[in-house]
Amino acid sequence: MAELYFHCSDAEHVLIDDCGIAMDLAEAREYAEGLVRSLIMTPSEEDWRGWVLHVTDELGEEIFVLPFSSVLGKLH
Repeated sequence: MAELYFHCSDAEHVLIDDCGIAMDLAEAREYAEGLVRSLIMTPSEEDWRGWVLHVTDELGEEIFVLPFSSVLGKLH
């Protein structure tokens, strides 16, 4: 189990996770998708298509990225 951080960014913004959460990789993938869904569903004028969630460990090493667009799906 590792201490993981979930940072979000687009071309103009960066949201830094200062707290982190101890979990394994399988939990992290589920948590990341839930976090992205939560942000997307929050009423706002933000266009989330260009955002990416970066999951890093306590050393700042990137574990994986999750583009918000992969959770949003394709426009119909």
